[in-house]
Amino acid sequence: MAGAITDGRTPTADGRQGGPLIVTEDVELLDDLLRLCAAAGARAEVHPGVPERGGGWESAPLVLVGDDAVRRVRGAKRRRGVVLVGRDQDDSGVWQRAVEIGADHVLMLPDGERWLVDRIADVAEGVGRPALTVGVIGGRGGAGASTLACALAVTSARQGRRTLLVDADPLGGGLDVLLGGETAEGLRWPAFAASRGRVGGGALEESLPELHALRVLSWDRGDSVTVPAPAVRAVLAAARRRGGAVVVDLPRRIDEGVAEALAQIDLGVLVVPAELRAIASAGRVASVIGMVLRDLRVAVRGPYAPGLDDREVARLLGLPLVGEVPAESQRLAEGLPPGGAARGPLARFCTAFWERVPVEGAGV
Repeated sequence: MAGAITDGRTPTADGRQGGPLIVTEDVELLDDLLRLCAAAGARAEVHPGVPERGGGWESAPLVLVGDDAVRRVRGAKRRRGVVLVGRDQDDSGVWQRAVEIGADHVLMLPDGERWLVDRIADVAEGVGRPALTVGVIGGRGGAGASTLACALAVTSARQGRRTLLVDADPLGGGLDVLLGGETAEGLRWPAFAASRGRVGGGALEESLPELHALRVLSWDRGDSVTVPAPAVRAVLAAARRRGGAVVVDLPRRIDEGVAEALAQIDLGVLVVPAELRAIASAGRVASVIGMVLRDLRVAVRGPYAPGLDDREVARLLGLPLVGEVPAESQRLAEGLPPGGAARGPLARFCTAFWERVPVEGAGV
């Protein structure tokens, strides 16, 4: 193998990185590694040994060293992200060779193919800290959870943060409708029902409708009201992978798909109207949600029944208080989405929420 095969990729404006560096002269191994790179959506740079003057060895986000090339890379500068790839499952000496070149991992094909595809896809997407994922759920029907979820997402996007709003309630009427974008082009949940394994974060984001500077995954107007749990897991993992904020509007019922969503949520907000029946209903919801979601807080909506205020509602539920969610009549009058009036009371509430729960690695 003479020279190098390369596509000359460099990090793109949206943060995507170049593909991995492959170091091998084993033609069969190279064919397999290039196939796995293609499956991960990445194109590789290939060399028989360490590139001259450091080159891709130091700059590549991932280096895949064939077991045949260990001798040729022994003197290379130590770095993270080196994987030694072989085929002989019974070769105990491979671990010593991995130490010699400072490899982070030893991978044997074909058993390790799935892991390697995911790892290549991660580095190709420039994966960093996952998005802070906030779930919003109503303590009873009509509590205003969908409105608050939309307002949190609209406010986050207005602050310049990468934001994705996920409608996990197929019976809720569609968050795209609430945002005034029911006719916007882009995919809805049923299109992802067959998803398994890994979904590309960038591809997911680009496929969704863009409304008010954020991406929205909602339901279409068809009859489909379920998405298999593996698809929910794959899609939400992709949504979180590129950082920023993900807001999920949750239904009050729990099925396998909702359980998968809850497993990926960092913080839950339970929206509770300040009246006794709503508090009783919210207590039942909290007892179920709390089995999966450890950080659950309460946001209270007025008007208040006699003897109640937001702190008393939080005390009765035994949950930390986010605050009182204000009404926003100005939105309806002006045709704005929830939280769309930047100086309105709901937008101010959401701004304070994001300030108290800062988003690291926010993809601004």
